[in-house]
Amino acid sequence: MPRRIELNKVRNIGIMAHIDAGKTTLTERILFYTGKSHRIGEVHEGQAQMDWMEQEQERGITITSASTTCYWNDHRINIIDTPGHVDFTVEVERSLRVLDGAIAIFCAVGGVEPQSETVWEQSKKYKVPKLVFINKMDRIGADFYGVMDNIENQLKANLIPLQLPMGSEDNFQGIIDLLEMKAYFYEDQDLSKNFHVEEIPGEYLKKAETYHHIMIEKAVELDDSLTEKYLESEELITMEEVTAAIRKGTITHQIVPVLCGSAFKNKGVRKLLDAVNLFLPSPVDLPPVQGCSVSDPDEVVYYSPDDHEPFQALVFKVQTDPHVGKLVYFRVYSGTLKAGSYILNSTKNKRERVGRILQMHANQRESLDNLYCGDIAAAVGFRHSFTGDTLSDPEHPTILETIEFPAPVISISIEVDKKAEQEKLSSALIKLAEEDPTFTVKTNQETEQIIISGMGELHLEVLVDRLQREFQLEFTTGRPKVSYRETILSSIIQDYKHSKQTGGKGQFAHIKFKLEPTAAGQGFEFKNKITEGRIPKEFIPPIEKGIISAMERGVYAGFPVVDVRVELIDGSFHSVDSSEMAFKIAAQEAFKLAFKKCSPILLEPIVSLEITTPEEYVGTIVGNICSRRGKVNGIESKLNQQVINAEAPLSEMFGYATDLRSQSSGRAFYSMHFERYEAAPDVKTGEGYPNL
Repeated sequence: MPRRIELNKVRNIGIMAHIDAGKTTLTERILFYTGKSHRIGEVHEGQAQMDWMEQEQERGITITSASTTCYWNDHRINIIDTPGHVDFTVEVERSLRVLDGAIAIFCAVGGVEPQSETVWEQSKKYKVPKLVFINKMDRIGADFYGVMDNIENQLKANLIPLQLPMGSEDNFQGIIDLLEMKAYFYEDQDLSKNFHVEEIPGEYLKKAETYHHIMIEKAVELDDSLTEKYLESEELITMEEVTAAIRKGTITHQIVPVLCGSAFKNKGVRKLLDAVNLFLPSPVDLPPVQGCSVSDPDEVVYYSPDDHEPFQALVFKVQTDPHVGKLVYFRVYSGTLKAGSYILNSTKNKRERVGRILQMHANQRESLDNLYCGDIAAAVGFRHSFTGDTLSDPEHPTILETIEFPAPVISISIEVDKKAEQEKLSSALIKLAEEDPTFTVKTNQETEQIIISGMGELHLEVLVDRLQREFQLEFTTGRPKVSYRETILSSIIQDYKHSKQTGGKGQFAHIKFKLEPTAAGQGFEFKNKITEGRIPKEFIPPIEKGIISAMERGVYAGFPVVDVRVELIDGSFHSVDSSEMAFKIAAQEAFKLAFKKCSPILLEPIVSLEITTPEEYVGTIVGNICSRRGKVNGIESKLNQQVINAEAPLSEMFGYATDLRSQSSGRAFYSMHFERYEAAPDVKTGEGYPNL
């Protein structure tokens, strides 16, 4: 079966930004103008097609990344609309891993906001070419040129403006296209569906010529042959050559084109779609995908974006669907896939049957018979595949670079009232954990409570809400608990003998090791310095496992131990009574004894805060941060607002969103993300630490 469209006309793009910059609104306009939908769904009315979850519609935010496919001027555009809230940054991370390009949206009033920086850095990590769209040009306080300076200074981006706005705020009429040197006027009375093109009005002509010249200069710098032409005469350079140079510079991350508009007022959306086709890469514009051979992990293998290459794909998302069960989303990097065929999950070495292939449009779906290189789709019928797994042709098993996720930092307990509900709860939690790699579930062995952990209060709040609605569960939750860590400040040499006689074969293990702290963030190190066979080699791994087991359970306050080094220096064994189990038990008990003697301390998670507020509330907000054991690192002015950079212990930040709203009459907003662990104050008495 032939391809539906040539691979060089496929665009896999994401829309990324800080919360409330207009990502979902822009996506809704794109779906309308490309004919994918026949009415525009509004976020503030809870009608956005891409925000299909009940929680998204109620809160007016995007929680889960939604994918769709549309067509514009003979090009196929696969779009993933990602969340803006920092608690759901994992959705951005895994989406960017499989995308070829992105639209970075910035509010014309807010400019670079905290989550803007996070997603920008994520896009750089995965080498994703970008366009910048400065949105909300119709809002009071909109400043196109101020935001451009803001992006260049804070994100160190080399911007190349392709458009200029005509007016701003209520006077925003349209845009000037610097490539065509024409003015696009939009007619407000018909949702700006109609526009007309005119010569650039006199009041904007001088600025347009200045920025046109800047655009030409930046474009020719990207191509040596164009530079020579330019030095001869600027008139010799055609706009086709400039466009080609900008495309090349965008794909190679040398420049970032800038466009503007108002998604809500439907201004500039179609020109943005044109720019996606013109400047963002197709799969063939990017280097071959790189992986390693399953048989030889040191052997690097490459697959070109070609239908005739062996099939290789990466799973980037798992979703539980009430109608079809488990949906596995993946991106095809090479080869083709047919419904009903078999493939190999090379990460797990498990065969998977491709039941149905689905083209997704948010939570709606269309069945496909075949998938081709460059496609993004979902499949039903996979039993063993999860986020980060590689799907391969069974004859060419390969493992592609996976996706790394941050560890959760906040936990709550969850208990069902009836024993009969216990199994239902466990099943629901497993399904949610399969969907979200930053959501973890474990059982506290001492209290037998189920502990769920996530990236923030909102993250856990949404998950609890889903348990109640989707799985119809009744349960109670405990107060949020912080994930503390334990470590030591001093070192010791511990000698320990485990000896047990039970009448028959006994247990004997003797070990001697040095326990010492390592640098913060270095983790656990185990070194075997045993010589002359004092302990047989087969007993060394059980010693390490015993120590790790003790570390996971904690010694001081029941939290995991981090940043320690163990050097095994001596020991002895019994030819009959020694066993792997005896040495594992000895290691566990010896570690607990040694740890208590090494000045143990508790480490608490510290979060960084960026609070944007009108100037009159700065004093109150700073005072509140200090009352939460926080410290302010700096205050700077940005686009008529004050930005407070601060740090505080996570344990003191519960309920902060509500406090900030009341302190600023709802006009301040903040972002918070995990920074590091550092020593907590003395908490032996538990005073001031209700979460312990």
